[in-house]
Amino acid sequence: IREHGVLQPILVRPSGSQFELIAGERRWRASRMAERATIPAIVVDFDESTALEVSIIENLQREDVSPLEEATMFRKMTETFGYSVRQLAQKLGKDKGYVENRLRLSDAPADIRELVSLRKDTISHAYELMKIGDERQRRRLARRIVAGDLSLAKLRVITGGGKPEEKSVAGEGPRRRAKTVAGELESARAADDALMGARSKLSEGVDDLVDILRQPAMMEQIPEVNRANFAKHLTITKLKIENAIAIIRSGAPHRDESD
Repeated sequence: IREHGVLQPILVRPSGSQFELIAGERRWRASRMAERATIPAIVVDFDESTALEVSIIENLQREDVSPLEEATMFRKMTETFGYSVRQLAQKLGKDKGYVENRLRLSDAPADIRELVSLRKDTISHAYELMKIGDERQRRRLARRIVAGDLSLAKLRVITGGGKPEEKSVAGEGPRRRAKTVAGELESARAADDALMGARSKLSEGVDDLVDILRQPAMMEQIPEVNRANFAKHLTITKLKIENAIAIIRSGAPHRDESD
C-alpha cells in the first residue's frame, strides 16, 4: 500500500457531513498504518438494510474467515433479513448443505464451538459430535480430537455414522487403488466441464447486460428506483466475483468436509 496505494476502492455512504464505511475496513486500517492521506472510495446510496447486507457479504469473502465467524454471520443474515436457508445459499453462492451445517454450528453447544476455535480443521468432527447428547462424553472425545488421537472415521463409528474398518483381502489393494485413480480422473473431468460451462454462462450474461446498457432508449424506460436496486445487486455480485477470482488463483476454496 505504501508503494502502490489501495488498488480496490472501499465502499462508503454519506452520513451527515462525513461518510460511513460499509466495506473495506481492513484496507482502510492498513492505509492508516501506511500513513496514506487518502484512499480511493466508491460512494453509494444504500439504506440501512442493504449497507448491513453488503458489509456482511464483504466480510464473508475474506480468506481467513473462520467457520465460527461464518456461522455467526450466516445466523445474523437469517435473523436480520429473514432469509431461508435456500435463499441465503443462493445469495452467497454456497451449497445449501454448506449453509445448513454452518447454521447448525452457530447453535452448537459451547464445548463444540470451543473445539472448532482451537482447531479449524476439526469442523467435520464437530458436526459428528453434535450427535452426542452427553456433554462429558463430547468433551472427552474433543480432547482426543485436539490431541490428534481420534480420526473422523473412528469418530463416525462411535456416533453410529460409519462402519468399522475392514481388513483388506490379499490382492485387493491394487484393484481398489486402480478404481480410486479412475474415479479421481472422472471427477477431474466433470469439474473441468462444470467450470467451462459456468464460464460460458457468465460471459453470455455479461454480454447480454452490456448490450442492454448500450441502448439509451431502453435505459430511459427503466424507473430510477429499479436502476438503483439493480446497481446494488451488481455491487453484491462484484464481491462474489472477486471471491471467485481469489479462489481460482489460490486453488484453495473454503471447503466443508462434512460428507
